[in-house]
Amino acid sequence: MAGSQDFVDDPANASVLIYLNGELVPRAQAKVSVFDGGFVVGDGVWEGLRVHKGALLFLKAHMDRLYDGAAAIALDIQMSREALVDAIRRTLKANRFEDGVHIRLMVTRGPKSGANQDPRNALGRPTIVIVAEKKVPSPDLATKGLSLATASIRCTPKEMFDMRLNSHSRLNLITALLEAIKAGADEALMLDPHGFISSCNATNFFWVKDGVVRTSTGEFCFNGVTRGNVIDLCRFQGIPIELGAFPLNLAHTADEAFVTGTFGGLTPVREIDGRVLPASLPGPMTTRLKAAYEAQKDAEAARQ
Repeated sequence: MAGSQDFVDDPANASVLIYLNGELVPRAQAKVSVFDGGFVVGDGVWEGLRVHKGALLFLKAHMDRLYDGAAAIALDIQMSREALVDAIRRTLKANRFEDGVHIRLMVTRGPKSGANQDPRNALGRPTIVIVAEKKVPSPDLATKGLSLATASIRCTPKEMFDMRLNSHSRLNLITALLEAIKAGADEALMLDPHGFISSCNATNFFWVKDGVVRTSTGEFCFNGVTRGNVIDLCRFQGIPIELGAFPLNLAHTADEAFVTGTFGGLTPVREIDGRVLPASLPGPMTTRLKAAYEAQKDAEAARQ
C-alpha cells in the first residue's frame, strides 16, 4: 500500500539543515518545546511548496493561503512575506537544493506558559520551521494508481472545523485514513456533511465521465493550489468541467479519476470502494491534464 504522499527516499535528506526560528540547524537538533502550541494542541498553520528548476512554484498562492490562515486564527507570524520567502531561499541555498524539492513551512503559536488550549497563554513568540527535502513522487504511482475507500468521517463546514485552513490539527483526516487503510485502500475518499463527494484525506479528488471532469464545489474541501490550477487548466483548454454536489455513485461509475496535491501533482486512481475504473492508468484525461500541468510548472519556473 502507498498513498499519494509516497516518495523516493534520498540519502541527502539525512543531513539537511532545517530553519528553526532564524537558525539553520542539523536535522537531529531541530527541536521545539513540549509546551509549544503546535505540539500541545495542533495550534498552527503550514504550507507545502515545490521547488522546480530553481523556482518556488505558485509562491503567491501559497503565501496568500498561509497568511490568510494565520489571520483566521489570530496568529501573528511576525515576519513579512518577503522576509519569510528570503528564509525559504536561505534554507534551499544552505542545502544546495534546486530541483525536485518539497518544502514544509510550519508556523505555530509558539511556546506557552503551560500545556493548555488557551491561546492567551502563548508567550508571544511564534515557532517558524522550514524543512526542505529532496522528494519526488514514487514512479509506481503513475501506473499503479491509488485505491480509495469511502470513510465514515465527513468533511466539515467552516462553522465546525474549516477544511480550507491548512491547520496543524489533522486528527479527523488521520482517522479517515485509518479507516481506509483498514479497508485495504491507500487513501480515504471523504463526503461532505450532506453526503456528497468532497475530497480525499490529503488531496483533492476529480473524476471523469464521458469526457467531462467533475469535482466538488470546494466549499468543504482543501483550498488546494493544485486543485485551482487544474480547474483553470480545464477552462483554458476548453475541457468540460463541472463543480457541484455529486453523489458517491457517480464516482463509482467514472471512466477515470485522479487526485491533486502540491507534492504529487496529479495522481491517478485505479479503484474506488473496490470498483476498478475501466481506463488504463494513467487515463487519457489524466494524461492530458498532467502534461498541461507540467507545462504550467515549466512556465512558472521560467517567469522566476
